[in-house]
Amino acid sequence: MKLFDVYPLYAVTPVRGEDVFVYDQNGQGYLDLYGGHAVISIGHGHPHFKKRLKDQLDQLVFYSNAIINPLQSDLAQKLGQLSCLDHYQLFMCNSGAEANENALKLVSFATGKSRIIAFSNGFHGRTSAAVAVTDNPKIIAPLNSHHPVSILPFNDPETLEKELKKGDVAAVIIEFIQGVGGLDQPEEAFVQALELLCNQYGALLIADEVQSGFSRSGAFFAFQHYPVTPHIISMAKGMGNGFPVGGILIHPDIQATYGMLGTTFGGNHLACAASLAVLEVIEKENLQAHAAQIGDYFMTQAKTIPQHKYIKGKGLMLGLEFDFEVSELRKKLLYDHHIMTGGSSNKNLLRLLPPLTIKKNHFDQFFTALKHAL
Repeated sequence: MKLFDVYPLYAVTPVRGEDVFVYDQNGQGYLDLYGGHAVISIGHGHPHFKKRLKDQLDQLVFYSNAIINPLQSDLAQKLGQLSCLDHYQLFMCNSGAEANENALKLVSFATGKSRIIAFSNGFHGRTSAAVAVTDNPKIIAPLNSHHPVSILPFNDPETLEKELKKGDVAAVIIEFIQGVGGLDQPEEAFVQALELLCNQYGALLIADEVQSGFSRSGAFFAFQHYPVTPHIISMAKGMGNGFPVGGILIHPDIQATYGMLGTTFGGNHLACAASLAVLEVIEKENLQAHAAQIGDYFMTQAKTIPQHKYIKGKGLMLGLEFDFEVSELRKKLLYDHHIMTGGSSNKNLLRLLPPLTIKKNHFDQFFTALKHAL
């Protein structure tokens, strides 16, 4: 049987990982500045992470959500503590797309409305409603295209109000640092207007933190860089450091009823153990403050690259934009200098999403290689 060929692959086969490095079958090390799409939050093979999973494997791997799972409550408590959002409610699932799918379903339940407003260059997943609010027609199948969605530009409160005034909008979904779209951020004045307009016209606000959450931006969630209170916060990727985990945080104004949401695998025992391990390491190693500090170091060093056009991002969600497409540059960094980087829908953007454990000397290695490659 062949694999369904939907991924263009680089000729690298990692078989082992340690902190910010992965190693191929020949023992060649690669500096991982992409973290598998921002998934690796506390580093490859972190000892506490491995121990948490191994200990849980010896006890119970899975049972359904029909029984009491104290690990879910432990996770909710720790997550509330570190995010300073302990008044929110937690629903667990398995991925970022599933998190956004549940968020979109929930706002429709809560408001009785169906239309969603999203933004240009946004990416929210590949399931039915999540892909419909994603600004990329190439990945939206005809089946998904019938959802009532309006894609608006960032920083345009007049157009936003015009759409909200129609009265049929259930929610606005926004990435406060766009991921796949190229690390653009809304202006603070627009975010303040966004919240006011949502409240005025009865629409809920969804913060998509799938890529930017769990301390990556130097705050626990990227929306916390703004004076705004979302109704729902979606999360995944760095939540499990490689183990499939997702979830949404739900404002207390939204009431739960039995059967409104559900999942077979979401919140299973291993997933909770993985996410608890991530939170414990973030707290113990002070990785949130570290992400902010090392991100500032990157910004300073990036200014020494004369070819760059823009430096983008915040914390350890970073990018360098050039006036040329970066696909060949990424190959040079990978094959000649053994450094993994990422791209985006902005083909001129070199995107970096390293583990939060990265140190200055690793960025020094990157900038030395980048100058040679350029």
